[in-house]
Amino acid sequence: MNAVVVTEAVTLTPDRAELMAVFDMKYRREPELGWGPRTRLRFGYFNPDDHYEALVAKLVKPGSWWADVGCGRDIFPSNAPLARLLADRTAFLFGIDPHPNIRDNPYITEAFEGLVEACDTGYRFDVITLRMVAEHITDPDRSIKKLAELTKPGGVVVVYTPNRWAPVSIVASLVPNRLHHSFKRLVWDAEERDTFPTAFKLNTRRALARHFGAHGMREVYFAYLDDCRTFSGFRMLSVVELSIQRMLRSLGLRYPENCLLGVYRKDD
Repeated sequence: MNAVVVTEAVTLTPDRAELMAVFDMKYRREPELGWGPRTRLRFGYFNPDDHYEALVAKLVKPGSWWADVGCGRDIFPSNAPLARLLADRTAFLFGIDPHPNIRDNPYITEAFEGLVEACDTGYRFDVITLRMVAEHITDPDRSIKKLAELTKPGGVVVVYTPNRWAPVSIVASLVPNRLHHSFKRLVWDAEERDTFPTAFKLNTRRALARHFGAHGMREVYFAYLDDCRTFSGFRMLSVVELSIQRMLRSLGLRYPENCLLGVYRKDD
């Protein structure tokens, strides 16, 4: 890794103050914190969504042209205040999603209802984000070629996605797609309209760097984000999960359930 990449990675890494700003915006809307946020704060743990949101908040500058791929009806499903703040900060916010629920998105300036590789807009963007989208991409070369075309020189693409080799991803790969919603509803109380088929063709650091690199975009930031949300709906199991994560971190080990967060820049 050369010095430029190191410098950029350090600059892009959200610090505790930036993570706390996202946390406060998300959770302190009520008079008292719920038991989940309160427990995570006690453990000093910020979940992958917090890290992703804090990173995007650093990248989206006043006047930015921003495209959110796979936005659906939300930009940040668990953080409406930040979505509104950043949407108001941009000059233009373009949504791309093949699902009709994009029509319900209150933040975007303009929508393209279709797959990203079919998006023939003449717009070019400073920031393009993919939140929990890469795992659904079935043709990585076509998709990333289009992302590179849509990115301005000096612009970036942010990818936030599950790790291909995390336990939940492995289970999802083994279970037929038609059964995924039953599992998500049991563990996370997810809605069926938010469950889509997975492919996991871009869900390793190597695969992301290879495909982006093939289209003139280089990795300038990458992080594995410990994901202690598997049992977040169950108080005691959540404490056990966070305790195990803390112990592994003290030993310098990564928590087995984790997400990937990468930033890929198109050179000038």
